[in-house]
Amino acid sequence: MPTSRIEHDFLGERSLPDTAYYGIQTLRALENFDITGIPIKNEPLFVQALAYVKKGAALANKELGVLPANIADAIAAACDRVAAGEFDNQFLTDMIQGGAGTSVNMNANEVIANVALEIMGHAKGDYQYCHPNNHVNCSQSTNDAYPTAFRIALNNKLVGYRETLGALADAFAQKGEEFRDILKMGRTQLQDAVPMSMGDEFRAFATNLREELLRIDDSRRLIDEINMGATAIGSRINAPTGYPELVTEHLRTITGLNLSLAGDLFEATYDTGAYVQLSGVLKRTAVKLSKICNDLRLLSSGPRTGINEINLPPLQPGSSIMPGKVNPVVPEVVNQTAFYVIGADLTVTMAAEAGQLQLNVMEPVISFALFTSISYMTNACRTLREKCVVGITANKEHAESLVRNSIGIVTQLNPVIGYEASADIAKEALKTGKSVHDIAVTERGLLTQEKWDEIFTFENLIRPVFMK
Repeated sequence: MPTSRIEHDFLGERSLPDTAYYGIQTLRALENFDITGIPIKNEPLFVQALAYVKKGAALANKELGVLPANIADAIAAACDRVAAGEFDNQFLTDMIQGGAGTSVNMNANEVIANVALEIMGHAKGDYQYCHPNNHVNCSQSTNDAYPTAFRIALNNKLVGYRETLGALADAFAQKGEEFRDILKMGRTQLQDAVPMSMGDEFRAFATNLREELLRIDDSRRLIDEINMGATAIGSRINAPTGYPELVTEHLRTITGLNLSLAGDLFEATYDTGAYVQLSGVLKRTAVKLSKICNDLRLLSSGPRTGINEINLPPLQPGSSIMPGKVNPVVPEVVNQTAFYVIGADLTVTMAAEAGQLQLNVMEPVISFALFTSISYMTNACRTLREKCVVGITANKEHAESLVRNSIGIVTQLNPVIGYEASADIAKEALKTGKSVHDIAVTERGLLTQEKWDEIFTFENLIRPVFMK
């Protein structure tokens, strides 16, 4: 039969299954916070980061003589196992919770304490040998441990997102090279503008997204600053002299990140500006990505009654009633992902603004919003690249015919015959359906066929050279 153990806190006693590595405070959180149904174990990088923080603290406390070596070593060994993912299923608290993240911090403290106890040869819950608060949480508060772990996890999560976004930009650049010799019509306000290369259009998509890689790097630099050692409000209460600097040094070694200790720990404990910055970057990229998907949907529209310059890979039937219909489902799902991320940015904004005095207690919802947005954006970029962009093909002849029959090419004639004459040709072409060429060359003789051929070469259409 399953056995149980009794644990207590200052509110009373509770029974826990002896198989559980978490303790009484985690149990209370499970009872109190049934909000998203998404436990922190779903963000394994966050669990890993919590273990990194606890290990760094244990090593610093050992070095400063605050923790006995045998306890610190057991904690560090337990943290290594937690960081490796061995106990992810014990991190069950909801991502959104009251208490500024105290439940997450205690979930980590309790799991690590009980793993350490087993390493030391003791039973779970025998906290006289390794206590969640006295030992695992030594020289810490939720208010420095939670945000430090959050920032470490964000940094590591952004690595994968950056790689995926970069790969998507590269896919657009490759299409730009593939389509470099395809002539098409550029459009402004959904109206014919002037000719361009389809390659330039797709290279511009790549450039547009590559700009965001730099913004991610900027955001990561802000997140590198931590407040470890600030403890409750920034005064370093209950932390030994030299601890903030030493624990930061240990965390740099453990994580491989360029972490730095904030210069003003009071300010750093309540400030959430770095999260607002990162959220804004995610929103900015989402807006750009959504615009690109809008373009892909327009360019592939039709096939008989739309622009139809490109073909997106057909992935699934598009209608339960209209046979043969295929929809641009991947750009559509990326659009919807972008809408979510844009909304999550408002959540981060409101949560950051809700800080009061020496602490912002809304950090759990900020972490939920940012972790979710990064995950969704990573998935969207990968899906768009793999299931859409790499399989796009061009309808070259159709795209070029749209250019030749367009009235927009009359703009090329401005330097030769003047704006008013060009506008008059455009007006007649619109009214009669005649081509710009027939009106300008054949009927009005405003320029010779030779001059027309000189103006309307492929190279001059996509890289116009001023000529009179």
